[in-house]
Amino acid sequence: MKAMVIEKYGKHVPLMMKQLPLPDIGDHDVLVDIYAASLNPIDFKIKEGKVKFLLSYDFPLILGNDFSGVVAKVGRSVKGFKPGDEVYGRPRKTRIGTLAEYISIHEDDLSIKPSNLSFIEAASIPLVGLTTYQAFHDMLDLQRGQKILIHAGAGGVGTFAIQLAKGMGAYVATTASDKGYELVKSLGADEIINYRKQHFEELLSGYDAVYDTLGGEALEKSFRILKPGGKIVSISGMPNARFGRDEGLGWVKRVILSIVSRKLTALEKTTGTSYRYLFMKPSGAQLMILKELLEAGRIKPVIDKVYPLKDAGDAMDYLASGTAKGKVVISMK
Repeated sequence: MKAMVIEKYGKHVPLMMKQLPLPDIGDHDVLVDIYAASLNPIDFKIKEGKVKFLLSYDFPLILGNDFSGVVAKVGRSVKGFKPGDEVYGRPRKTRIGTLAEYISIHEDDLSIKPSNLSFIEAASIPLVGLTTYQAFHDMLDLQRGQKILIHAGAGGVGTFAIQLAKGMGAYVATTASDKGYELVKSLGADEIINYRKQHFEELLSGYDAVYDTLGGEALEKSFRILKPGGKIVSISGMPNARFGRDEGLGWVKRVILSIVSRKLTALEKTTGTSYRYLFMKPSGAQLMILKELLEAGRIKPVIDKVYPLKDAGDAMDYLASGTAKGKVVISMK
């Protein structure tokens, strides 16, 4: 099969097309003929070696973390899928590699594709959908009438997050540029802060929650807008010791995380709020829940650009530029 791989970590390391054997499947695995895969910030972070502390991979490494396609073969113990099924999924972190013509994925990480979506649209959903669902339901416990700030509302995560939060009955503020204004408005954002001209921390206050997709200074300033007891979930900030405990990391790594996240811990204490770092977990069951929302039209995919597999490197560069409005998708067909 054809696959886009890297031979080592590095920002300027090229993605290379290689011919590789078809992946093996275990008793509970499903072999999927990939029709489309989307790119996510985690892909270029892995490529650049920024998550080596948490994730270790062998080379050559096939990048890519979510996809849609058609089942080609199933393991002998698989009950929920059969050849010919149209599916979408997010493989577990030890088995990434969706920038390829085929993938072997555990059946628990897979779901039937939403019937009203194309393969391109379906491929754009699993990672951002699961990440946001777990942030809102499992960590923030977002309730109707609560106020949430979603950073970078016009991005791949933000466009999904705004729709999910509005569907849950929340009041949504978001940050965007002039170019993203109309898009986030059309998705239902109640308040839009132009981050090039305005300072969100000066305009917002008394918020219940923040969904941080940026990290850095934006994350630190987000503590100022929360009311006491408010919560921040970040997918781009620094993992803390709480994350280390939850993930079962060794004590050395937990100590290191405690040290590097000490500024965030101090902000938690001084503002009376809580901060959690989210490392999304694959879930076919949650993808089925999202399938129902998508088929009901309550959430609609937002696609920016589609690239062929051979141009995945250019697509990665475009995503890393930070200018994408919605998702960047790779088409295999």
